Amino acid sequence: MDEQNRPIHTFQVCHVMEPNQNNWLRSGWIQRQAAQRVYVELRFTLRDCNSIPWVSGTCKETFNLFYLQTDEPLPAGTRFRPIDYAKVDTIAADESFTQTDLGDRVLRLNTEVREVGPVTQKGFYLAFQDVGACIALVSVKVFYKRCPSTLRNLAAFPDTVPHMDSSSLVEVRGACVENAEERDTPKLYCGADGDWLVPLGRCVCSIGHEEMDGYCRACKPGFFKAYAGNTKCSKCPSHSSSHDQAATICHCDKGFYRAIKDPSTMACTRPPSAPRNLVSLINDTALFLQWMPPSDTGGRKDVTYNILCQRCDGSDSESGVTQCEPCEPDLRFIPRALGLTGTSVAILDFAMHANYTFHVEAVNGVTGLGMAVRSLANVTVNTHQAGELPVGPALVGVVRKDWASQNSIALSWSEVEQPPSDIVDYEVKYYEKEQEQLSYSSTRTKTPSVVVTGLRPSTVYVFHVRARTTAGYTAYSPNFEFATAAEDPDIADQGQVLVVVTASVGGFSLLVILTLFLLITGRCQGYIKARMKSEEKRRTRFHSGHGIPFSGIKTYVDPDTYEDPTQAVEEFAKEIDPSYICIERVIGAGEFGEVCSGRLRIPGRMSIAVAIKTLKGGYMEQQRRDFLREASIMGQFNNPNIIRLEGVVTNSRPVMIVVEYMENGALDTFLRTRDGQFTVLQLVGMLHGIAVGMTYLSDMGYVHRDLAARNILVDENLVCKVSDFGMSRVLEDDTEAAYTATGGKIPIRWTAPEAIAYGKFSSASDVWSYGIVMWEVMSYGERPYWEMSNQDVILSIEEGYRLPAPMGCPVTLHQLMLHCWQKESSQRPRFNDVLSFLDKLIINPSSLLTLVNDVQSFPDSPEDMPDYPLFISIGDWLDSIKMSQYKNNFLAAGYTTLDSISTMSIDDIRRIGVCLIGHQRRIISSIQSLRLQLHHIQQSGFQV
Repeated sequence: MDEQNRPIHTFQVCHVMEPNQNNWLRSGWIQRQAAQRVYVELRFTLRDCNSIPWVSGTCKETFNLFYLQTDEPLPAGTRFRPIDYAKVDTIAADESFTQTDLGDRVLRLNTEVREVGPVTQKGFYLAFQDVGACIALVSVKVFYKRCPSTLRNLAAFPDTVPHMDSSSLVEVRGACVENAEERDTPKLYCGADGDWLVPLGRCVCSIGHEEMDGYCRACKPGFFKAYAGNTKCSKCPSHSSSHDQAATICHCDKGFYRAIKDPSTMACTRPPSAPRNLVSLINDTALFLQWMPPSDTGGRKDVTYNILCQRCDGSDSESGVTQCEPCEPDLRFIPRALGLTGTSVAILDFAMHANYTFHVEAVNGVTGLGMAVRSLANVTVNTHQAGELPVGPALVGVVRKDWASQNSIALSWSEVEQPPSDIVDYEVKYYEKEQEQLSYSSTRTKTPSVVVTGLRPSTVYVFHVRARTTAGYTAYSPNFEFATAAEDPDIADQGQVLVVVTASVGGFSLLVILTLFLLITGRCQGYIKARMKSEEKRRTRFHSGHGIPFSGIKTYVDPDTYEDPTQAVEEFAKEIDPSYICIERVIGAGEFGEVCSGRLRIPGRMSIAVAIKTLKGGYMEQQRRDFLREASIMGQFNNPNIIRLEGVVTNSRPVMIVVEYMENGALDTFLRTRDGQFTVLQLVGMLHGIAVGMTYLSDMGYVHRDLAARNILVDENLVCKVSDFGMSRVLEDDTEAAYTATGGKIPIRWTAPEAIAYGKFSSASDVWSYGIVMWEVMSYGERPYWEMSNQDVILSIEEGYRLPAPMGCPVTLHQLMLHCWQKESSQRPRFNDVLSFLDKLIINPSSLLTLVNDVQSFPDSPEDMPDYPLFISIGDWLDSIKMSQYKNNFLAAGYTTLDSISTMSIDDIRRIGVCLIGHQRRIISSIQSLRLQLHHIQQSGFQV
């Protein structure tokens, strides 16, 4: 009877009274199938020999298991030969029954599992030998293990049988499910126990399909998916729809279109309406058209304008219809006639006494698609308005240049012998040839000669001369071009000195008069206070954030101390003529507008590459002041490791800040794209340049507040320069003072604890930030504190956590980082100390050879190391550093305790399947931290 008191069939034997028992039971032939290792589960009962009376040494409490491999079943009648069978094991019972159990009908079942094999032939027999036990064999289950078919990462993996070698894994390649495609070859590894391990690679859903319950399902009507990937189907954009399943694009509604280059995720759009309020203005030489943008841009931002011109001078005598024809080809449009992005154009070289009709067409990326009507605005211009009508032909002959200096040109011309009426005077009109006659100057003379002054050196000018008679103006003479003389550098220097001296004397006199006037009227109190504060700052020997006095470097003046911030811009930034700036392309977007690259071409100087920050239109006056504030700060600095201000444009639109162009962009991005390409000495050289710039700023009494690798720019020679002065403030003149923030965003990962907690910024808080920059550089632009939240960063720093050394970082550099991250600001090094330390490293490069991951010794006490959190399992540890996807890799490789991983090297990390360099760095850095902590715990007498 079994445990439920049901009758069961058993094979049993109990010849315990007779010695030398040798009883055999053999199974039938069992086909191996796919098995390589076979398992046998035995369920049996066995009687305790001590419970059987009159039995001496003949009773046994074990039996034996054997097996025999064959490719075919043995023929009937084949003699049984025990010698042919291989022994598997001797089986003993964990529990045996007694006579009492028999009376109570208690069944004490034993279950034992044994591994048979390896099995290589087509089948096998099992045999059981009894040598004198009282035993009942209740059941025999023969089985093998396999990894069952499964779906992982949208790939199907078939049933797989493990290898005979239990220590090796079977690599299995998966097949992408229907409507999916490979990204990386999907693989799983089948373990000896029939468990899948170490998933690698993946499949992604094809276009028109999204992942759902492990399969790729078709997008529903009204949704689409244009790209393969594991993203969800997207709802059709505005003015488009899809009516079928598995749509890869949504088709535009009637009257709406997509341009060829528009992405499928973009809403459908339509052509714009006509420009509004088209008006014309005309003067002596130019005709101007101005208009407002369309009220409906069609949902697009790429609206441009084309100018179409017709000349309609008269009407047909028979039909009375005005005859129009295309305008003459030499009509000039400034800047151009087609593809205008602005809402105005100037037209030159038009004919007098003519009627022109101008059509301004608004177009966008979908204009011309479908049957859309052209979006035109029209205006008719009569050029009779263009100045006073000439009363006759020009009375001026050839115009000659008599002489020219740097700023003047002397002209003369001949008169006709007998003018139709008396000449009253002459008008001379002139303009720079490069200015395309959009603006001009004029002068009058009663004689046929004139000296034109106020010109620019080395510049070509265009001159026209006309006469004024008692009957009115005559026509202009033809164009004549003459150039001024080149500038003499020696004379220019003398002239500049004279101008400066004259201006200084005049300015001082004016200041005295103005001051007396304001004092008398009682309206100068705020102005005098601000100016005195600024001047006092200039005269005072300033102190750095650590209280060390310095001399020989001018003091930084905060633009906020000026009652009118515009004065700070005028004082510290040079105004640039916008005609000197050539914008070539947009390279980014800033807080206030676009950032462009281009060339600065100042006469007499070589053209240089520059970056141009622009202030977007529609700004408030406060925004303009905030925008120019950075220029008034940068203009005070002159150091090879500080970004150089070339000048500003404030007298025209758009308002611009022009700085030197840095070819390699921001340091963090630059390093990420060149991971591992530099030597340690090159990286130290970059850090040295940053330290030079920050030492200069600190000596000026200036606090940056946002020092980070993203705000360091790199030129083509790998010179690093500090930039982005938007968050900066000035220190007051005492050793402990620092700016206290009243709000705003603080870059938590780069900011010192006292600045986060109390809003106190100082040169010492900049040193903390410099330590983070060091870590960014040595890790090739990795994100500080990885994916930890800002709140976790704050709490971890407060508890003593500090960033571990990046992989391959010299010990000396990590020690300097930890020194910069001292909790007490007074204990951090000054920037000049940092600079001296880096100088010594560069002079003695051998000090950079010892890397953190090569060090076998540990600090003398836990106080000398950061307090890293301790985790109780491999899983917890990987979760904490956001690397939980590698749990199976570690477990499959036998790394199950903190002790075992503390000995891992970078080669071990690669060997278990961590392929991404950034992930390798993160894991090895954390292992180094855990190694230190485990050492100190064990030194304290505790066991992990």
